[in-house]
Amino acid sequence: MNQFGHNFRLSIWGESHGPQIGIVLDGIPAGIALSEEDFEADLSRRRSGAHGTTARRERDIPHLVSGLYRGRTTGAPLAMEFTNEDVRSEDYRSTADHCRPSHADHTAAVRFGGFNDPRGGGHFSARLTVALTAAGVVAKRLLPPTIRFHTAVTRIGGCNDPLRFEELLDKAEREGDSLGGVITCRVEGIPAGWGEPLFDSVESLLSHLLFAIPAVKGVEFGSGFSGADRTGSQNNDPIIDAEGHTSTNFAGGINGGLTNGNALEFRVAVKPTPSIARPQETFNFGTGRIEPLTIRGRHDRCVALRAGAVVEAAAAIVLADLRRPIPQTLTK
Repeated sequence: MNQFGHNFRLSIWGESHGPQIGIVLDGIPAGIALSEEDFEADLSRRRSGAHGTTARRERDIPHLVSGLYRGRTTGAPLAMEFTNEDVRSEDYRSTADHCRPSHADHTAAVRFGGFNDPRGGGHFSARLTVALTAAGVVAKRLLPPTIRFHTAVTRIGGCNDPLRFEELLDKAEREGDSLGGVITCRVEGIPAGWGEPLFDSVESLLSHLLFAIPAVKGVEFGSGFSGADRTGSQNNDPIIDAEGHTSTNFAGGINGGLTNGNALEFRVAVKPTPSIARPQETFNFGTGRIEPLTIRGRHDRCVALRAGAVVEAAAAIVLADLRRPIPQTLTK
């Protein structure tokens, strides 16, 4: 479905080349100051224009159509819309039958009997993450001011050296190819005890929303997969004070599904953009043959470059959903 959350709930809608993208947020307390200008900082991080990003230019101006009065939230659902202005749907005429490799073109057609909107990926497009980013802006307003986010692209095309990123992007462009990347997110100042055991653990909910971001193929917390190569004595986090802070953070700030007072740390693997200029041999459902396909359109060389703001928004949304007062500790 297209909904997420319990205490802070969102419902997203729209298609890449439809008239609008939109989102409805519920569970927002009344009286929170909010304006369209408050969204610009995070939306600009997601917006295209930098080297290696798509030539599609969208202004991404949020239109707040309900839940706001005189610059304050009313307590009613908050609805936002974003107009799609720079579309070129003719680029996708050939992909209805000749489906693009590693896209949802074929699976969407099977799931919805061919009635899905195939233009630019339709409802499966990363274009919808503009609304998710905007939801993250609102979510941050619901969190304590102690919570701070630090998000960055730390790996591109297998390289950890940011000084080489431009070189790798140039090479991919010359070869008509694309690159994947890794995004690292660190969230400081989260109180201990947020989350639930088992099914609504911090890891469970955050992974759920992160994997809803198109192109995300991996999520790890703390030491992640490298922790499987350590011993318990190497991977444990000794507690060093009465607040529960630890000397290391291999757990990524989570124990038993609950925040432990240390920084929440996780990494997200973003696959290479599947829409590439290089011709590919792939099955044509119209002719019943494997034929060369050259994908038209405007696409990111490395979608990870713009995904950091979306990843950060996902973390804020989950934390806003989990926020709650912690019960008083019993005196023994």
